[in-house]
Amino acid sequence: MSQTVRRAIDILEFIARAPRTQTEVGEHLGVHRSTALRILESLTEGGLARRLPDGRYAVGHRLAGLAHLALEQFGIKEIAAGHLRALGEHCGHTVHLAALEGDQIVYVDKVDPVDGVRLYSQIGRPVTLHTAGVAKAILAHVPRATAESLLAACDFAPHTGTTITDPAAYRKTLDETRARGFAVDDGEYEDYVNCVAVPVRDSGGEVIAAVSVTALKAKADLTALERDVLPELITTAETISRELGWRP
Repeated sequence: MSQTVRRAIDILEFIARAPRTQTEVGEHLGVHRSTALRILESLTEGGLARRLPDGRYAVGHRLAGLAHLALEQFGIKEIAAGHLRALGEHCGHTVHLAALEGDQIVYVDKVDPVDGVRLYSQIGRPVTLHTAGVAKAILAHVPRATAESLLAACDFAPHTGTTITDPAAYRKTLDETRARGFAVDDGEYEDYVNCVAVPVRDSGGEVIAAVSVTALKAKADLTALERDVLPELITTAETISRELGWRP
């Protein structure tokens, strides 16, 4: 990659976080402000950057349009697939990707362990909202009105001894999930498995999906999952979010 192209990419990422002055861009690149100005003018001429009335530079409307077109070409499943496989191969447990689609949360991808038990979950099927870790990870972070709309159709039926059947208790669980940043399923649908789940964000920072690792309790209980798997799961979810355009 040429130095000019590399600098142009660096500038676009820099001004995408917040509008910047010519001097700030030059200092960020470690170059003279005239060099920064030359690249900024080229980006502005091409519509990828724009000069604001106060003299600062921000991303251009053409860049926003290109980003929108790019997102239409790549669905979350395609973006996440390689990362999910790598996580599954490394941890040896089942990996799920679930996404918010309309008035449902649906499994959109699944990676089964090569030599493990295959779980009931199926790609394309709705998630059981009051038991699944992926559902909690999503519902804990979407707007409250959205969560309430989804939960309106939830029957809170018992499946195991640890299923949360009280709506008030479930909402408290969502508050706890939001506070700690990840969700758990403590054998709430099938008593012999448990899982940890982490949200995935889009370019605007909104939670649109979640990734989980589900394990047989005989192989890894919640303590083991949180200790041994959760750090890599968080990294995987953040990587997918970044590829969707999210920036912390």
